[in-house]
Amino acid sequence: MLNYEADEAVLRPYVPPGTELDVHDGRAYLSVVAFRFLDTRVLGIPIPGHRDFEEMNLRFYVRRECADEVRRAVVFIRELVPRRAIAAVARAIYNEPYIALPMRHHVAGVPPTVEYSWYLRGHWHTLAARAEEPGIIPLAGSHEEFITEHYWGYTRQRDGGTIEYRVEHPQWKVWSANQIRIDADFGALYDPAFAEMLTTPASAFIAEGSAVSVYQPERVPRPRAAA
Repeated sequence: MLNYEADEAVLRPYVPPGTELDVHDGRAYLSVVAFRFLDTRVLGIPIPGHRDFEEMNLRFYVRRECADEVRRAVVFIRELVPRRAIAAVARAIYNEPYIALPMRHHVAGVPPTVEYSWYLRGHWHTLAARAEEPGIIPLAGSHEEFITEHYWGYTRQRDGGTIEYRVEHPQWKVWSANQIRIDADFGALYDPAFAEMLTTPASAFIAEGSAVSVYQPERVPRPRAAA
């Protein structure tokens, strides 16, 4: 998880209706997050050839105040997967910004060393890092908690509305990361305004991961017009 301070003015046009930009200690963040889906199931059913695969996404953070809670959430700018069918379904049904590219990974050791790569414009692009001991459960209110602990997602729809979906998982152990290697052309993936912000990470860490449940999306009610 590579985290970059972001220009709020660049992010605001991407904030889905019904939500607001979320910040930590007065700073907005973009995160580049690479991970693996393992034993993936849709409505409890495994899809042959689509159970284990990599993903890398670029995301930022929003919140929505409901009657009984504040829902802290992520919004995706772009998501990479190595399966064209997954990207096509996510784009068609949920308007999620998926694209498909060849991908590979290497994860080993405790604490872990991780490497994720994607193939674009004739060569492999790579992110890699090694974890530092000790791994910890992030403290409430910490930067690590702000980045890793989000249990909602929001996506703007083609008609201008917004869907939300709940994500359920236990709290993850987090390691600080060192020996970071970024051999990647972010300008080939993202709009220039985003690529310009992805220069030097403000923080980098590796999260343990776990079983995750993603619930069916629901429409966010549109705000009522003022009388």
